[in-house]
Amino acid sequence: MKTTICLAVPVLVLAALVAPAAEQSAPAVVSVPSGLKRVVLVRLKYNTDLLEGLQQVVKNEKINNAVILSGVGSVTRYHVHAVSSTTLPAKLAYSEHAGPMDLIAVNGYVLGGRIHTHITMTDDQKTFGGHLHEGTTVFNFAVITLGVLDDNADLSRFDDSTWR
Repeated sequence: MKTTICLAVPVLVLAALVAPAAEQSAPAVVSVPSGLKRVVLVRLKYNTDLLEGLQQVVKNEKINNAVILSGVGSVTRYHVHAVSSTTLPAKLAYSEHAGPMDLIAVNGYVLGGRIHTHITMTDDQKTFGGHLHEGTTVFNFAVITLGVLDDNADLSRFDDSTWR
């Protein structure tokens, strides 16, 4: 009986180690080392949709993983969402507005080809922003700098809100 128990314990431990990642809870902190392979400068012209333009660049430049290092410009319309609750799952509040605004910051990531971008804008009275959606239209121009990371960096769960 002792032999059977001793063999069963390692099998249970091994089974726990190879359980699918989806069933494992997220570690409190995850880090993935990666170097910058190249830097891509993006200029979007008047009346271009900001998110669609970024999606086009990611496709054309064959970017799998990247960090958005900076972004500035101006917009005539925005469509964003922000978190509006402190309970899970999070509730989202969507905002759309047309008018002249300076685009003072763009940041985020390209994760496995998916764009996760946040923008900050200002008008003559306030500063505001949120998670970028289609429907944010460039005014004069926008310039965004992408730092392209190694393709083999596994960032697939970095923006997975269900990985807890």
